[in-house]
Amino acid sequence: MTLTTSRPKRLPPWMRTLKESGLVYGLAALFLAAGIWIAFLFVEPAPPRGLSIATGSTDGAYLGFGEDLKQELALDDVEMNVIETNGSVDNLQKLHNGEVDVAFLQSGLASADEYPDLLSLGSVYFEPVWIFTRKGLVVDRLNELAGARIAVGGAGSGSRIVAKRLLESNRLDGTQVELLDESGSSAIALLEVGEIDALVSVASVNAVMIQALLASTKVELVSLSRAAAYARREPWLTHLTLPEGVIDLNRNVPSATVNLLAVNATLVTSSKLHPALRELLVRGADTVFSHSTVLSRVGEFPSAIGSEFPLASAAARYYESGPPFLQRFFPFWVANIIDRLKLLALPLLALLLPLSRMLPPAYRWTVRKKIYRWYEEVQTLDQSAFDDRAENNLQRCLSELYRIEDEVRDVEVPLGYAHELYVLRQHIELLQQQIEQRWAKLAI
Repeated sequence: MTLTTSRPKRLPPWMRTLKESGLVYGLAALFLAAGIWIAFLFVEPAPPRGLSIATGSTDGAYLGFGEDLKQELALDDVEMNVIETNGSVDNLQKLHNGEVDVAFLQSGLASADEYPDLLSLGSVYFEPVWIFTRKGLVVDRLNELAGARIAVGGAGSGSRIVAKRLLESNRLDGTQVELLDESGSSAIALLEVGEIDALVSVASVNAVMIQALLASTKVELVSLSRAAAYARREPWLTHLTLPEGVIDLNRNVPSATVNLLAVNATLVTSSKLHPALRELLVRGADTVFSHSTVLSRVGEFPSAIGSEFPLASAAARYYESGPPFLQRFFPFWVANIIDRLKLLALPLLALLLPLSRMLPPAYRWTVRKKIYRWYEEVQTLDQSAFDDRAENNLQRCLSELYRIEDEVRDVEVPLGYAHELYVLRQHIELLQQQIEQRWAKLAI
């Protein structure tokens, strides 16, 4: 009777190689992932998904521009909370107190020494200093407003601060003029009926209030004859000209070229805001404010100049080189992840270099140990057969060698190491022959 034994099904050669390498390289991948995770703990955290911006009142342009920026950021899944305020002064305090992350501010309000925690993202458009007088009051110099009643807005308005600075430069203080808190539609109504003499407002040409005043036939727009002198003396002021008819050619508004002074509307942020969100804000501002207006050319804004606060490094890079390289090809969040991960390049290299040297020997060892582990038993049996040539001992050694031979046949190794497995089998067979010869000599 023939005894048959079933052997386990052997894997194909390519699966044997994959099995052996998968164990070694899988462990290496886990080790590398652990290293990345540890290094990632020290990388700057991901930017938040939302931020808040202080804008202005419904009569001004800041609120509308804030909504435009909100739509731009929403394209990159960043939610912006647009907060209505009383104006630039209110915005400055909210930003300084940490109530908002970014704000619209007009230049000339404060200095970097007063607020060292604030950074500029650049100027976004010109905000003219509009001076309107009641019909019949002709003024081309501010010192001609002595004794006038002037609406300059409330205490939280940047218009009030600018108006006071301009009047004081002409030696007009609170004793020579009467400054009123009126603003918006109520100020327009008082000016049109002659209950006040003048109105000063710092606002965009597109602001609802300014458009209403420019369309009114009951008020006069002041053209400052010395506008260039103010701009030369005060770096936060710019001299602009409003050409005849540029507002409305049909009605010829204005009816003559007007010399205006302007401040810069700026985007200012807290130094605590994540740098990636600063880049995103500048990119959004580039879309919202880069078009031409009656006061600026295409691409003139946003601009790196025109703010009292230091320019954020993210904004400086954008104005110098355009959008970050990665954001030109990937969505914002994907680019941000890649940008943060590139900081791990050095620790990753520190891990990969030793791993690249360790893995091949480790792989060879995992394969060869399946072969070499049998040599200890084979050597032991060889020594035993040599030291004790008794028949029962030689029979025991042969039985052990037959067992080892059977077990070695079930060993699976990649094809590249098959020759080493066959060398082991040859050694086993050679020892079997030697022991059988010794046994045969005992039988003679």
